[in-house]
Amino acid sequence: MNVASWVERHGRRLRDRPALAEGDRLHATWADFAARVAAVAGAFRDDLGLRPGDRVAVVMRNRPEYLEATYAAWHAGLVAVPVNARLHREEIAYILEHSGTKVVVTDEEHAQDVEPLREAVESVRTIILAPGPQWDRLTAATPARLVDVAADDPAWLFYTSGTTGQPKGATLTHRNLLMASLSYFADIDPVQQNHSVLYAAPLSHGAGLYGLPHVARGAVGVTPTSGALDGAELAALTERWPGMSFFAAPVMVKRLATDPALAGADLPGLRTIIYGGAPMYLSDLELALDVFGPRLAQIYGQGETPMTITGLSKADHADRSHPRWRARMESVGFPRTDVQVRVVDDDDVELPAGEAGEVVVRGDVVMAGYWNQPEATAQALRGGWLHTGDIGSFDEDGFLTLRDRSKDLIISGGMNIYPREVEEALLHHPQVDAVAVVGRPDPEWGESVVAFVVAGDGARPTTDELDRACTDRIARYKRPKEYHFVDALPTNNYGKVLKRELRERLRAEDGPSMR
Repeated sequence: MNVASWVERHGRRLRDRPALAEGDRLHATWADFAARVAAVAGAFRDDLGLRPGDRVAVVMRNRPEYLEATYAAWHAGLVAVPVNARLHREEIAYILEHSGTKVVVTDEEHAQDVEPLREAVESVRTIILAPGPQWDRLTAATPARLVDVAADDPAWLFYTSGTTGQPKGATLTHRNLLMASLSYFADIDPVQQNHSVLYAAPLSHGAGLYGLPHVARGAVGVTPTSGALDGAELAALTERWPGMSFFAAPVMVKRLATDPALAGADLPGLRTIIYGGAPMYLSDLELALDVFGPRLAQIYGQGETPMTITGLSKADHADRSHPRWRARMESVGFPRTDVQVRVVDDDDVELPAGEAGEVVVRGDVVMAGYWNQPEATAQALRGGWLHTGDIGSFDEDGFLTLRDRSKDLIISGGMNIYPREVEEALLHHPQVDAVAVVGRPDPEWGESVVAFVVAGDGARPTTDELDRACTDRIARYKRPKEYHFVDALPTNNYGKVLKRELRERLRAEDGPSMR
């Protein structure tokens, strides 16, 4: 089933109900949304010569046109490639080239990064600016009929960084997206057409995935006008668009919970806050529950199994009388309805409760594989299970607690940062002989990036120079917050850097309060 059929159906059944909004302003009814999607799909096919299976990338901030472009791609049987608009130009170029993207939809804010790629990326034929005259012409084109797709046809290439520093495109099929949406209804929230979803986090990742079940049920999708949601804006939007849910990283939940504009607010229009993508400190969670009440639900997932592995329901959060409530709140919850989850040893043998090992998962929500990376696919999906690279253990009640990340992923402000890509950027500086990057617990951001640098002979590089080495090659938010100059990096007998020793140094500096 083509997931774009949801928009087409609502265009007939819910014609005059709101579908898309920007702030408090209605952008499109469901009839408008369906018509615009079909027209852009027709333009993709007839004017731009795209055929089913071709890739269309979207590089823009959250706005209604983002959703129009994505659903138009699916309507035409194309593959959507949502790109994090905060990435560096070279990172965007890699994704466009690796995916073989032919058309890029962007906005004025990001055109300066995308336009130069017209010549740099061979596959890119056309770059479309939205909103604007170009987009208006596409939305006025002859509508296309909805393309019939197979359940296992690719729909979304979800690019997530790998341990080598180069992104991998998790191939999400129409079946994957459908199962993720059905699992949301089963475990998180039974969405109704009089509800709303706020796209507070990037549509290229969790917010886009959690928008799917809301589109499926005919709820209105709202993009904030500020681009940086605050308490006053949230309160106003929940009043304008009641029954509101949104996905957010823990750092955003904490910021909202401490926003003076929400002090003592009842927020009757707020329905659910789904948080995930990074650890939530228990003290921060208790504060958020005091402010928002039993409206929080936690999820644990990855792009490879779109945000669907385990979860803590709103009922779990509300059950403070349970003797193990605090331990459960420090877990990532119980396996979701549509998946099997195990903890296994190095030989993929299932471990008993209480023993830590790698978390593996299987089910119809798990990706088809990595785009054009058969070796990485075989490694990740060996034995028919997705190997997450996360280390965890189950308790006797079946709640999963994550213990570590075997891939050394750093999650700062809800954004994934892999040390290797930062290290490679820093090694471009001629006075950097060696470098190791680790994460440090941070009360505001969840984690901050710290680099241990071995300088070469001669003048030690300045922090400004090291920052510039990063920002010339990777997104600004990935650059280290601290640089520690050392004579040598700790290694084992095989020459492998012992990052755990570097993290121990930081923990010793921070003291017990940050452990």
